[in-house]
Parts: sequence; C-alpha cells; structure tokens
Amino acid sequence: MTFLKDPHAVLDYTIDWTRWLAGDTIATSEWVVPAELTLTAHTKTIACTTVWLSGGTAGDSYTVTNRITTDGGRTEDRSFTVRIEER
Repeated sequence: MTFLKDPHAVLDYTIDWTRWLAGDTIATSEWVVPAELTLTAHTKTIACTTVWLSGGTAGDSYTVTNRITTDGGRTEDRSFTVRIEER
C-alpha cells in the first residue's frame, strides 16, 4: 500500500490488525521509520496501531514498518510506502 504525503504535512497512518489477531491482542508495537522521516507520535489499542509522520523529500518514497508482539506471544510485521509529493 502506498500513501501520498506533502513534505510539510504531519499525517497519521493506522494499521488495523483485527483479522490477523483472531482474538489475540497487541501487547507491544514498534515502528521502523527511515531517517528522512520523523516519527512524531505513535499509539496502539488492543487491535490497531497508529504512527504520526512528518518530513521527507519530495520525489522520494520510504518504507515504514510496524512490528507488533501479541499477548499470546506472536510477532508480526506490516509495511507500507509513503511517497512524498508537493501538494
């Protein structure tokens, strides 16, 4: 999945893990963000994770990865691309 973002925007991106969790819940969430983007905040619920990102260089694309660990002991990653465009 690819999202468009202006280099001056601060936007939130959410991953809904509900289907994958199948009744389990998120215990921890960490984000892997390229140095060119700034992680300004992140939150989690029992089934969703959200990251707030700023920065980036117009014309570039960045892969952002969320790694969760569940209360049941499972670990999984999900990634998406943020493409930076002047808007």
